[in-house]
Amino acid sequence: MKRFVTILTVMAFALAVGGFAFAAPKPLVLGLAVHENPSVDTFWAVVVKGAKDAAATYGVTLKWGGSNQPLEQAQLIETYVAAKVDGIIVDLSFADALKDAIKKATNAGIPVISINSGVDKYKEFGVMAHVGQTEKVAGNGAGEQFNKVGAKKLLVVIHEEGNVGLEARADGAAETFKGEVVRFNVATTGVRDVSGTVAAIQDKLIQDKSIDGILTLNTIIAEAALDAVKATKGSQKIATFDLSSDVLDSIAKGDIMFAIDQQEYLQGYLPVVMLYLYKMNLNTIGGGLPILTGPGIVDKSNAALVRDLAKKGTR
Repeated sequence: MKRFVTILTVMAFALAVGGFAFAAPKPLVLGLAVHENPSVDTFWAVVVKGAKDAAATYGVTLKWGGSNQPLEQAQLIETYVAAKVDGIIVDLSFADALKDAIKKATNAGIPVISINSGVDKYKEFGVMAHVGQTEKVAGNGAGEQFNKVGAKKLLVVIHEEGNVGLEARADGAAETFKGEVVRFNVATTGVRDVSGTVAAIQDKLIQDKSIDGILTLNTIIAEAALDAVKATKGSQKIATFDLSSDVLDSIAKGDIMFAIDQQEYLQGYLPVVMLYLYKMNLNTIGGGLPILTGPGIVDKSNAALVRDLAKKGTR
């Protein structure tokens, strides 16, 4: 049976060195490159906060940035390579567009850790380790949850074309859901045209009244789906991937069934710890296996507790 490394392994390392720092000839400089702008995207803002908190704890200088344009994300990686940073953290949502840039980093002897998406690609790219969740397994869990409430036709809303993580989530849900799965691409509207996304989902629900479940792959799209259901006076069950304050409020009120939680704070925090230990003590973590931060389920039973943590920016 295929096994994965849990976050407990990494946290044990982190706790072991948490009370002291190794002597370094100069402060380490790490670069974080993600596929969204963390200044406007709440999910990636939490990832960055995790990385910043770890950098502050371990005396690391962190450079960070992101773009929803894969070529710009690749250019950011190349900027870090040119600056001769000590390590790079990157999400592989658009893996193929980043392959050459990552190769430049590894050829230059810069260790790279991937996060979030890319569990099926990181070894191919020569990446040292991967921190995140297996998106297909998370999708499996979502499909099973919809089975429990008796849904028969599930609309899976895909908001970014070509995003390997989103496709894996959809594949996973289709694998375990016992009813019919309809993939609905709103990439031309998505998170940057929320009103357009609401209208698109609303039209779909009017056209196909047999849809009784909606799975979104992003918190912004979840709220758009909720607005669409309310506008059509529908009763479709809604669930989503990832957390935000709005989604947690909606779960607590019973408007959204659950959210798949991949603990994005850890996806920022743990790679900083791992690169610090590698550079200072040649420690490696994972043994070639992904280090899992999820999936977990947040539903009405625990949404209020998680919501309090989300207000602090760590969930």
